[in-house]
Amino acid sequence: MLKSIFLTALAVAIALGGGAGSVWLALDSDFEFDTVTVGDWSAFPSRGTPDADPYAKARFSRTADLALGRGEGLTFTARHDADGEPLRGSCTYRLEGPTPSARFWTLHARDDEERLIEPASNRASALHSYAVLRQQDNTVVTLVSRHPQPGNWLAVRPGEFSLVLSLYDTAISSSSRIGEVELPRIIREGCDG
Repeated sequence: MLKSIFLTALAVAIALGGGAGSVWLALDSDFEFDTVTVGDWSAFPSRGTPDADPYAKARFSRTADLALGRGEGLTFTARHDADGEPLRGSCTYRLEGPTPSARFWTLHARDDEERLIEPASNRASALHSYAVLRQQDNTVVTLVSRHPQPGNWLAVRPGEFSLVLSLYDTAISSSSRIGEVELPRIIREGCDG
């Protein structure tokens, strides 16, 4: 009798622990069923729409983030540089390359808890397409660092972070050819130590 109670309690504990653990992993991961990867960047076209999978809906509700609808735009996120290393605030990164056509775009950094990184100075916490310096070929080169940089500079703080590129009013958000767009490469230039 005692053996049966023990085995039943063990089975219930394994089921509850395994179920709760799998839900926790699903909600804390970046995986979604419709993930589109373009170079160093990932996008989730169905996030925030009725077509999103149940885990994406739960993750979206948990973070209370504002997702763009299919007709409004698309958000790309990068957590690693071109070499596959995590983005760290002790390093300086160069973002260079084309930005897909969009009426407006923004670039900002988030810490490892998905909070907007506020710079220590009076600098803006994001860059946007109307206030950046452009190259001769209309591309944008941006330096991401905790140290002030010339030109387009996005300030970050120590610790791991992610970059978020939001494209507003762009044709690729409703296109099936999202994976064919070109996005800026994230090149690590050096680290403090």
